[in-house]
Amino acid sequence: QALLVESGGGAVQPGGSLTLSCTISGGISRFNNVGWYRQAPGKQREEVATIFATGLPNIADGVKGRFTISRDSGMNTIYLQMNRLKPEDTAVYYCHAREHDASDYWGQGTQVTVSS
Repeated sequence: QALLVESGGGAVQPGGSLTLSCTISGGISRFNNVGWYRQAPGKQREEVATIFATGLPNIADGVKGRFTISRDSGMNTIYLQMNRLKPEDTAVYYCHAREHDASDYWGQGTQVTVSS
């Protein structure tokens, strides 16, 4: 019902920056909210950032001030700008979308590795 495709992951040094993108089939306007989660090995998947249909963003406390979420003017792509990356940011990052009926959709994930 929805296809989410992430890109932009990679390996960076601490203090570096990385931008992730997610293209959502059919556009993002159909969803109540879209955003990003991450999951490190052995840990639970956690919310990183979300943006609602109104355009209101929400950033998790652990990355607030370093990460920002945005969407393109064509309303088919969301971005996660990650600055001043830390080793604890290492995880697989997943694009996520939730419909107004609470149905969830997930991308395949993209690996982000922060190490010296």
